[in-house]
Amino acid sequence: DEMAKSVLFNGKIYVEKGVFQEAVLEEDGVIKMVGSDQDVLAAAGDAVKIDCQGRTVLPGLNDSHMHLLMVGEVLSEAPISDSTSVEDMIERCRKFAAENPELVKNGMHSQGWNQDLFEKGKVRLPNRHDLDKISTEYPIMLERVCGHTCTLNTKALELLGIGRNHPQIYEGGTIEFEADGNPSGYFTENAVYEVRKIIPQSTIEEQKKSLLKAMKYCVEHGLTSVQANDIGEMAEDRDALFQMYKEVYRDGLAPLRFRHQVCCMTKEHFRTYLEGEYRNKDQYDDMLSMGPLKLFKDGSLGARTATMRHEYLDDPGNFGVEALSDELMDELVGMAAERDIQTVTHVIGDDAIEKTVASYEKVMRNGKNILRNSLIHCQITDRPLMERIHKSGTLIAYQPVFLQCDMYAVESRCGKELSATSYAMKTAIDMGIHASYGTDSPVEDCNPFPNIYVAVNRKDLKGKPEDGFNTQECVDVYEAIDAYTVESAYHEFMEDRKGRIKPGHYADMIILDRDIFTIDPMDIINIKPVLTMVNGKVVYQR
Repeated sequence: DEMAKSVLFNGKIYVEKGVFQEAVLEEDGVIKMVGSDQDVLAAAGDAVKIDCQGRTVLPGLNDSHMHLLMVGEVLSEAPISDSTSVEDMIERCRKFAAENPELVKNGMHSQGWNQDLFEKGKVRLPNRHDLDKISTEYPIMLERVCGHTCTLNTKALELLGIGRNHPQIYEGGTIEFEADGNPSGYFTENAVYEVRKIIPQSTIEEQKKSLLKAMKYCVEHGLTSVQANDIGEMAEDRDALFQMYKEVYRDGLAPLRFRHQVCCMTKEHFRTYLEGEYRNKDQYDDMLSMGPLKLFKDGSLGARTATMRHEYLDDPGNFGVEALSDELMDELVGMAAERDIQTVTHVIGDDAIEKTVASYEKVMRNGKNILRNSLIHCQITDRPLMERIHKSGTLIAYQPVFLQCDMYAVESRCGKELSATSYAMKTAIDMGIHASYGTDSPVEDCNPFPNIYVAVNRKDLKGKPEDGFNTQECVDVYEAIDAYTVESAYHEFMEDRKGRIKPGHYADMIILDRDIFTIDPMDIINIKPVLTMVNGKVVYQR
C-alpha cells in the first residue's frame, strides 16, 4: 500500500502573521514540507497535484464549542430561527408539520426563536395558546435560541401533569404562570431539560443521519475540527450515543475531527460517565477524541438569566438564575482535576465568570492552570475580572458572532460602562490570554466566516451599526484566524499537531474563494471554501 501524497501549489499559503508560502506537500495526512513552488514540486515526486490558482490557503478552522448533533437536528426541524414574530413562527411550524407529517406525528421540537429579533410592536414571548394553533393533538416544544427558556403547548403540559398553581418542582429552573394560576407554557433554565423529555427522542439511526448532515455542512464551510457538547444532560442513553460516534468514525463516514465535551451537572452523572465510557478512552484518537467535562454556571443574556454582580438595569431585582451552586461546582471541578480532566464552563454574566474562575483557582497546580480549564462565552467582564482570568491562566472560548444580537441588548441590561469592557476579544489577546473562537451552533450558524467578520468589524450581519460596536475590541484578520486555529487547537491540547500549515502538523487545510487578507473586511462574511482537506483527504470540493 503506497503512502498517499498530495501537494497544493500556486497558492497563497498562510504560515503565520505576515508570512506566506506558495506550496505545501503532505504525505499520509501529515504535512512534510512548506515552501516555494519550485522546491516543493521538486520534492513532490508522484504526489497528486492540486493547483490553488493563486488562491488563499488557511489551516482548517476549528470550532472550540458547539453542539454538532443539534446542528443536524435543526437541519431536520421547523426553521424558526429567523422568525419575525410569534405569528410568523406559528405559520412556519404549521407549514413544516403539513410537509413532514412523519417527523411530527409523536411531537414537534424546534429551537431558535429570539424575541429580540421580532418586528417592532410584535416583541413578546410565545405562550401555550400560540402553540396550540400549530396542534392540540401532539406535544410541542419550541426553545428560545439560547436553549435556556422554552414554550410548550397545552397537550405537552397535560402529558407532564402540570396544571393550575402547580408547585415549582425543577431545581434551578422555573414554571411560569398566567394571572389566573394556569401555566403559561413558558419554562426557564433547568426546567427546560426536564420538560424536553415529553417530546420523544429520535432513534439512533435518525440521529446518525442528523450527525452526518451536520458534518457535511461543517466541511462545506471550512471547519475541519469541532469541539462539541453533544452528550448532554438530556441524552437518555449516553452509551448508545458514544457508540454511535465510534461507529461513524470506525466506518470512515466522518469527514472531520470531533472532540467530545461531556456535560454532567450532578456527581452521579459524572461518576456514571467516569465508570462508563471514560474507561474506554484509549479507544479514542485524534479523529475522534475524548475531551473535557462541560458545566453550566448560569443562563443567557437574552433571557436575562445570566448571573450578574449588579441587578439587570432593565429588570431591577433580577440577578439572573444560577444553574449550578458554588459548592457543587467545586466538587465537580475537583473530581475532574483528580483525574486530570479539563473542565469547560458556560459563563455569561460577570458573577458566573468570577465564581467559576474562583473554582478553577482551587485546582491549580504550582499556580498553573495545567488542565487548561476554560470559560465558554465569557461575555460580561470588567478590567479587573479580565486581569484575574489572565493571572489564573484560565482559557476563554469566545463566540464573536453572539455580538450581532447582544450588541442591541447589552447596554440596556448592563449599562454603557460595563458593556465597553465586555466581549473583550482584543483585550484578551493583548493580555496574552489563550482565547479561541467557536459559534455555539446551532445557537448561531457554525459557518466560521460570519464569526470572523463580527470579530474584525464589530458589526451585525447587516453591517450595522455603521461605526461598529465598541471598536476598541476589534481584532485583526490574523488574530481572528489564529483564534480559530492555533488557539482552538490549544483548547484541546493539540497545538503541536493542529492549527498551522507547517511540517509535522496534520494536513487539515482549506482553499478560499477570495483572499481574506486583502478583501474589504465587510466582505469576509461572504467567503466560502472551494476545497476542504482533512488528514490529507479532500472531503469537500466546490
